[in-house]
Amino acid sequence: MVMRFVQLRGEDGDRMLAGVNDAGQARRITTADTLLSLAQAALAAGCTLTESAQSHPLGDEIDLPAAIADGRIMAPIDHPDPAHLVLSGTGLTHLGSAEGRDKMHKAAQATDKPTDSMRMFLMGVEGGKPAPGETGVQPEWFYKGDGGHVVASGQPLISPAFALDGGEEPEIAGIYLIGPDGAPHRLGFCLANEFSDHVIERGNYLWLAHSKLRRAALGPELLTGPLPADVRGSSRILRDGKVMWEKPFLSGEANMSHTIANLEHHHFKYDLFRRPGDVHVHFFGTATLSFSDGVKTQVGDVFEIEAAPFHYPLRNAVGAAEAKVEVRIASL
Repeated sequence: MVMRFVQLRGEDGDRMLAGVNDAGQARRITTADTLLSLAQAALAAGCTLTESAQSHPLGDEIDLPAAIADGRIMAPIDHPDPAHLVLSGTGLTHLGSAEGRDKMHKAAQATDKPTDSMRMFLMGVEGGKPAPGETGVQPEWFYKGDGGHVVASGQPLISPAFALDGGEEPEIAGIYLIGPDGAPHRLGFCLANEFSDHVIERGNYLWLAHSKLRRAALGPELLTGPLPADVRGSSRILRDGKVMWEKPFLSGEANMSHTIANLEHHHFKYDLFRRPGDVHVHFFGTATLSFSDGVKTQVGDVFEIEAAPFHYPLRNAVGAAEAKVEVRIASL
């Protein structure tokens, strides 16, 4: 049996790690209280996460729906030093993902010429799925922040005070640990909401980097093993308890213009992303955006993302913007 893993707090507030089988039954892992420590033990022993978790008898059964309802679910990965958790992503990687971006940037530049977004997308269609042993075209890439930007399911997604928008991007994210020898190890995949500021991005394509420096939500569950080729689910927004927008959410390589391996290669080819002990969360992109349909989110709206084979959905409310902070630069 290959396990899935969920980080949570018990009713007493103590951290724990749950192993979940394919039927959704969860039991406490007795060999580690965090996914990071389990992964470090697996690396040291030269075994898989599941093998490391099963090296000792599993503990008590855990009621995960109750923990979700109580707000005790944590993000599937964290790091004791948030600066050693890197959030990054790739865009224009899914079939159809260029449509919304192309609309935004054509409106901004008022021309019928192909935008950089469309050219980037077509490059991926033509060269994003190389044959084994070959290197494919590099995708669009962005930095999203560090571990301080990670939000668990059930927690609010809050924009900075200067933000112009806070919109959802339903995605799959890969989670990685860099081994002592500098080799990246994929721990698994999770649902994700790559929360972004699409109004800033629409203003000028070169503001994309600014639009991505936001919090991001990770679903409760780490799915180990390969990602299914065809991932299908739904992304919706609830307002006042009612669905006000909903669309299918598709991912997996059957719905992508790049392979996962190609996206991973072009991230980890840089030495600075292979620093031993670091954790990486990498977002693989999406083709579904409510912003493309003219939706303007507001405080209290709830994003809900679900997709098989994940058992548990990702839910986050839009929180009030942070208070404005006047940044003063002092000369020393």
